[in-house]
Amino acid sequence: MRYVDLNADLGEEVTDDVVLLGVVTSANLACGYHAGSPAIMRAVCEEAARRGVSVGAQVSYADREHFGRRPLDVAADLLREQVADQVGTLAEIASAAGTTVRYLKPHGALYHRTMDDPEQAQAVLEGSGDLPVLGMPGVLLDLAAGRGRTVRHEGFPDRGYAADGRLVDRSEPGALLEGPEEVAAQALRLLREPPGGVVELASLCVHGDSPGAVEHARAVRAALEDAGWTLRGL
Repeated sequence: MRYVDLNADLGEEVTDDVVLLGVVTSANLACGYHAGSPAIMRAVCEEAARRGVSVGAQVSYADREHFGRRPLDVAADLLREQVADQVGTLAEIASAAGTTVRYLKPHGALYHRTMDDPEQAQAVLEGSGDLPVLGMPGVLLDLAAGRGRTVRHEGFPDRGYAADGRLVDRSEPGALLEGPEEVAAQALRLLREPPGGVVELASLCVHGDSPGAVEHARAVRAALEDAGWTLRGL
């Protein structure tokens, strides 16, 4: 059988987490630094445990004002402590809710910074224990694999791609795909032809803060199942 994961960003107070948890198989859960709170993390973890959805730590720069999307220069020692704080907080909450943190995924500016910056990538890895790492090709995944960490590649059905396999900047035309049919079609295309030289995608991500996130996730899931894919969490 062909397996793939469908993940989304949750706990950011911008979408219907409960409904989205009925569609996705993995939840990238905001750990309080760009969005979220212990109460929100607890609610998402409890619902994820009830539905059998995998929980991942979506770590970020400490930047709630800009939703973690502003590039910041954070000293490696401080970033390592911040990542450890986020992962540790979510791990405690998840355990109390009857589940575990199964993977790590940076958010926003930190996601893109660690694709190219070895120092920042190393700090994220050192602060996150031995969790599997979800992301796009780049320094973070290369370093993780070199240290024996499990790595999982993901694609973005609701985002535009540049010729180099990177995402089109959100400020540029074509950065966001908006129609459910268009998003679903791109999901299948990414699985057929993974970008950035990736052999195989383990997961597809629908942004939870995008307009129509639930509709997009439903359309992607339906398209995947119609095409013979079996969905399972990370």
